[in-house]
Amino acid sequence: MAVELDVFVGNTTIMDEEVYQLWLDGYTVNDAVTVRMEGGVLEEFEASADVLLSDTMDQYRTFQMCERLLHSPAKLANQLLFQIPPHRQAMLIERYYAFDDSFVREVLGKKLSKGTKKDLDDISAKTGVMLKSCRRQFDNFKRVFKVVEELKGPLVENIRQHFLLSDKLARDYAAIVFFANNRFETGKRKLLYLTFQDFAFCAGQLINNWTVGAVGKRSQYMVEDMDVDLDKEFLQELKELKILISDKDLLDQHKSLVCTALRGKTKAFNEMEANFKNLSRGLVNIAAKLTNTKDVRDFFIDLVEKFIEPCRSDRWTAADMKLYLTHYTNSAHILDTFKHQVVWDRYMGVIKSCIFKMYHD
Repeated sequence: MAVELDVFVGNTTIMDEEVYQLWLDGYTVNDAVTVRMEGGVLEEFEASADVLLSDTMDQYRTFQMCERLLHSPAKLANQLLFQIPPHRQAMLIERYYAFDDSFVREVLGKKLSKGTKKDLDDISAKTGVMLKSCRRQFDNFKRVFKVVEELKGPLVENIRQHFLLSDKLARDYAAIVFFANNRFETGKRKLLYLTFQDFAFCAGQLINNWTVGAVGKRSQYMVEDMDVDLDKEFLQELKELKILISDKDLLDQHKSLVCTALRGKTKAFNEMEANFKNLSRGLVNIAAKLTNTKDVRDFFIDLVEKFIEPCRSDRWTAADMKLYLTHYTNSAHILDTFKHQVVWDRYMGVIKSCIFKMYHD
């Protein structure tokens, strides 16, 4: 009896995005098959369980062979073994370097070393992210960190060009690199309410304003770590801001200007007036101590303890916070004997942005 077969021959590598995600998430072949069966794939394609198992195993093998190319994404475009269209390559790379916010939140600010890698079992259990996926994500963070620390120029651009990532993902990786380099404390109980995206936003502010390669200085400093190391000259200049709290007349004048601007505009005025000096000392002392490595590490915990918590206990709204910090910053420009306006604006621009992001009323 004659049997008719329709045969299609092609050389484009077939990759199922759902199976790729299961592989990235750390599922075994058998677990991936179960997930696919529960999703109704057998009925959709009228296939048997054996065919599904064979297909899943074949795709897993393909992904494993592609993985070494994904470690250096530019190689994926130049190799001849797999015929993968450009838009498919972009998807493979972007998803391979994607990460779980819950996972990165646990390692943010920690040294990307073997010591931290030993903790991945515990982090996996805590976050629910499979251990294999935790290892992939950690190794990606470490790989990006090692590559960019050898490169000159802007951090985000280096990550985007070398790893072919989207702008958003490149910026997230820049935040991870920046936090790992400066070892910012993010794991204290008082900081646990903050998400990775909260910290990533703050990292962007710090990179763009407080590093050696900050805006206005980029053409001068095309050097290694220009967007990773804080500008030591600027940190030293911050000590000059101490005059705002050490000079009693200046402190009283600053308070008077701010309170005059705020009166009648907020229900929290009485608390703002009563706590002005303590809040100002808190912000200025944070600035003055940033020449010390430990105080740089404690930057976020200091912002919470010395400013955000006192305001929260007085029931300030986010609008109150914005109003207060705007007038607090601008009023310093009217102080006759205060001569450090440029440093003040560079400092308070970042402080305001970070506090607005961190203050969840």
